[in-house]
Amino acid sequence: MDFIGRWRELRTLESALDGVRAGIGTSKPGRCLILRGRRRIGKSALVEEFTQLSEVPNVFYTSEIGSDPLAEFSETVAHSSLPDAEIFSEALPANWTAALRQLAGILPDNQPSIVVLDELPYLMDESGAFESVLQRAWDRELCRKPVLLILIGSDLAMMAALTSYGRPFHQRGTEMRLGPLDPADVAAMTGTDAAAAFDATLITGGLPIICARWRSGEDVWDFLSRELADPVSPLIVSAQLSLAAEFPERSLPRQVLSAIGSGERTFANIARAAGGLANTSLSRALDLLMDKGIVAGELPISLTPSKDRRYRITDSYLRFWLTFLGPYLPELDRLRGDLTVDRIRRGWTSWRGRAVEPLIRDSLARLLPAEGIPSVPAIGGYWTRTNDVEIDIVGADREPVAKELAFLGSIKWLENSPFDSHDLTALQNHRFRLTADPVPLIAISRSGITTPHLDAAFTPNDLLSAWQPRSSKEKAPQIPTA
Repeated sequence: MDFIGRWRELRTLESALDGVRAGIGTSKPGRCLILRGRRRIGKSALVEEFTQLSEVPNVFYTSEIGSDPLAEFSETVAHSSLPDAEIFSEALPANWTAALRQLAGILPDNQPSIVVLDELPYLMDESGAFESVLQRAWDRELCRKPVLLILIGSDLAMMAALTSYGRPFHQRGTEMRLGPLDPADVAAMTGTDAAAAFDATLITGGLPIICARWRSGEDVWDFLSRELADPVSPLIVSAQLSLAAEFPERSLPRQVLSAIGSGERTFANIARAAGGLANTSLSRALDLLMDKGIVAGELPISLTPSKDRRYRITDSYLRFWLTFLGPYLPELDRLRGDLTVDRIRRGWTSWRGRAVEPLIRDSLARLLPAEGIPSVPAIGGYWTRTNDVEIDIVGADREPVAKELAFLGSIKWLENSPFDSHDLTALQNHRFRLTADPVPLIAISRSGITTPHLDAAFTPNDLLSAWQPRSSKEKAPQIPTA
């Protein structure tokens, strides 16, 4: 399968390698990049693609649980494209200090090279012993070679700790966080049109391993019917593996995630759905989930303060899985995916209408300015505690308490129902509840607009264009050789 997308990330890696190349002849030309991201997000595939494009000497080592890491590392180096790599077959290092010193000795002096340590958290421990060894090797030897050292890890907490204040490797590397494939990349992988690409993004979460299963041009229901008939499909098992690696089945964070995944958004309702959790227990669990970036706690954007925080799962695939798949795994194990698909059909429109909102806001943030609507620092939503007023899109100069509102908008994401005059009237009425100023009104509609009395309107094609390269300079790079 061809490598698709990730042009921004490839540009970042290319820039780092260019920095190494430009530093040849200086005392410390080496650079370190620390790449972190959730499991199965495509970190290793991205760096593999980059090393192939770069065509410079390199070694790509992936640590594994249960193996002899030093022996595996030595064997990997011995079979790499680094000059004099056979030294690692002739003289096995006794420890990591010796291994990294020996590695520095075979790195070229007159051209760039790349060293990748994948799944780094498997080498780390609570005492920080490996980090200390790595720090000394970097400071004394590796940084003095024109090498790009790339450290990769899926444990976000451990990778964040690697560079935190007081740890040995603090300020030694530049951090890079890898997110999921964006809607334009998903469209390219699935062969879908703009509207369907957003649906595919909501279901797959932009995980390459799931997107790769989507047959070109296939609709949502054919994809789901086929994948849910396979009990080992990545669509079913990816979330299980990720959750099992981070949260035991009966842990409080797992209970809270399930409660949010079932549709609860407020603190009180989450506590109730999670089994009547005490406020302090729920607060600790939510803090942990937000620190890991799995859950977001958001306040409405308005001209006055609000305490009405609402919580959502940031990963749309995990949100989909927790709603439609996780609670029904026994059904899927019995090969009754047809029952699951029928359930998804019944709840799809309602679930999608809420789930697509953050993705559309992100798309607008990339698209604006457009159609006379300015780019703004903050795009969010507005709601009241009783939900008698909800505004899908609020653009402002800051959040959550704005000094000035730039625009308000409504999202209508239905297949056969365009945004019409009734929707506009509702949006106008809600505007009056938020502000007396004639703030511009916009609409985002999946099925078109039938009222002319809007300041701007955006279609799925408009939103998808926000994720595509805007010029030839932004396209995937052809990385120059040394």
